[in-house]
Amino acid sequence: MKLRALFHEMMLRFRHARDFPLSLLRGDSRPVGRLYAKVIRMDGESFDLGLISTKLVTTAGVDWIAALYVGTNTATGKYHQSGTGTTAPAITDTALQTAIAGVATGSLSATGNVVTTVGTVTYSGTFAVTEWGLFTGATGSGTDTLIDRATFSAINVVSTDSIQFTFTLTFPTGG
Repeated sequence: MKLRALFHEMMLRFRHARDFPLSLLRGDSRPVGRLYAKVIRMDGESFDLGLISTKLVTTAGVDWIAALYVGTNTATGKYHQSGTGTTAPAITDTALQTAIAGVATGSLSATGNVVTTVGTVTYSGTFAVTEWGLFTGATGSGTDTLIDRATFSAINVVSTDSIQFTFTLTFPTGG
């Protein structure tokens, strides 16, 4: 599992190195979302999957961040929901493809230019979890703003198992 996390981190760094010269010319910089997961079985056994996705922040998520900055938005982005959809994330996403009922309210903290939220989703059935989303409210998919969405290899869970999702959002500095 640690090898998969290393692979995701290396691919993210490669994308940034590849895109850096163009981003300088365009004058843009992008926030980077990283999603980590830890599975907690009903018997208390847990295992850390490490970094499972390094994808994008949605357009709606960027708009939400801008609204926070100017004070027209007071919602917090700390609500974690998962699902079984497999369609690749797109910046235009506004909901999970196939949401599983239940939204976890996560913790929220910031250190320097990195915002972190940790939420633990507990399941009431058997699922092959393949997608995750971060929302601005406890209703989740289809109602609240989707800040970030990720898809990943299936994480199989049964009733009363949990997945602890840790999402970090890093804002570029300098430049």
